[in-house]
Amino acid sequence: MDPVIDNLDLYWSGFLRSLSIIGWSLVGSLLLGTLIAAFRVSPVASLRAFGAAWVTLIRNCPLTIVLFFIAFGLPEIGINASYYFFGVASLIIYTSAFVCEAIRSGINSVSAGQAEAARAIGLPFTQTLTQVVLPQALRATVPPLGSVQIAMFKNSAVVGAFGVGRDLWSVGRDLTSAQGYSYVPVLTGVAIGYLVITLTGGALLAVIERKVAIAR
Repeated sequence: MDPVIDNLDLYWSGFLRSLSIIGWSLVGSLLLGTLIAAFRVSPVASLRAFGAAWVTLIRNCPLTIVLFFIAFGLPEIGINASYYFFGVASLIIYTSAFVCEAIRSGINSVSAGQAEAARAIGLPFTQTLTQVVLPQALRATVPPLGSVQIAMFKNSAVVGAFGVGRDLWSVGRDLTSAQGYSYVPVLTGVAIGYLVITLTGGALLAVIERKVAIAR
């Protein structure tokens, strides 16, 4: 483990870089996934069709295809940015499809009488969804959302391998290819970094799930 100990500063900076990728992707995928879920249950047919097409297309494409499409397709239409931006955007888009389905399942678990009562007192669809249905649905979606986000934590390594740079994966690659360290100890350090992220995230989600269960 000497390569890890000798390069702890690089591992730490890579760990923080990976955390930033995960943090932005977590927030972005939750927001976008919730919006797409709202489209899928919308009374407007065009929005429902858009939501269904989004989930069907994105969920059935590998993450690498989404990454290549965003990174090399957007510049073709004049949208240029860093690989960090493209990587995070791709991870947000890819994860949002799975977030959408988790939230939609939670919405479907809420009794139809709740929405009917809200409409009976004059609430429009937007207020019914945000003030009545979603607060109840999100409790039921904590376990599946947790699984989706843990998968996203691991998918961030794919984004790093894509060329974002300075994340945990890139640190391991640079130490083995540029500095000639042995693969086993270097990649062990990378694996430990991702384990810390995923196990900590899983523990936090378990705490949230217990609190939600108590609040029911």
